[in-house]
Amino acid sequence: MTIHREGFKSIGITALLFGIINVLSFSFLSESLSWLSLVIFVFTLIVLFFIISFFRIPNRKLTINDNQIVSPADGKVVVIEEIIDTEYFKDKRIQLSVFMSPANVHVNRNPISGEVIYNQYHKGKYLVAWHPKSSTENERWSVAVKNAKGTILYKQIAGALAKRICNYTKVGDKVSQTEEYGFIKFGSRVDILLPPGTTVNVNLNEVVKGGVTVLATW
Repeated sequence: MTIHREGFKSIGITALLFGIINVLSFSFLSESLSWLSLVIFVFTLIVLFFIISFFRIPNRKLTINDNQIVSPADGKVVVIEEIIDTEYFKDKRIQLSVFMSPANVHVNRNPISGEVIYNQYHKGKYLVAWHPKSSTENERWSVAVKNAKGTILYKQIAGALAKRICNYTKVGDKVSQTEEYGFIKFGSRVDILLPPGTTVNVNLNEVVKGGVTVLATW
């Protein structure tokens, strides 16, 4: 396991606060309220471990297959439905949505290999990530990738806690399946828009792993 570069600042600040709070706690409370000092220490230690865990990148065997579309994120499948896409395709698409809780790994990976033909950031609200309107009203970052099999669009969507979406792609980039393309901080969701006729390989409420679980087959 390694730590994502997006976490260095957050972990550093949290570690600094952990040190300051506990130095003050043990300096002023340890004699008269030793139990309170211990509670503060345990609580702040849990917070520090949580922040470190949030930015983890676990070692795993990634799925590479041109005939398959892999999950761009860890989490739970919360939507599988046919929609009319109004942002890019302007026609029917199959939408799969993966909800990431704060406990999930938050690295985002390319579902397929190909060329980035669309990249657009949208300002928006911070509705809870499972809200039906979060796909179109929340802050989000959309990327469309095209290859010989077809074109899919995937959106990083901010949630009620997520205040920063990181995206490392631009139009014209050649991207590889399972390669990291972004990161969302503190709870969010990713939508994947697939062509009609694509075979979906997951079920609603299924837990998936980014870069590993096959969401669909061309």
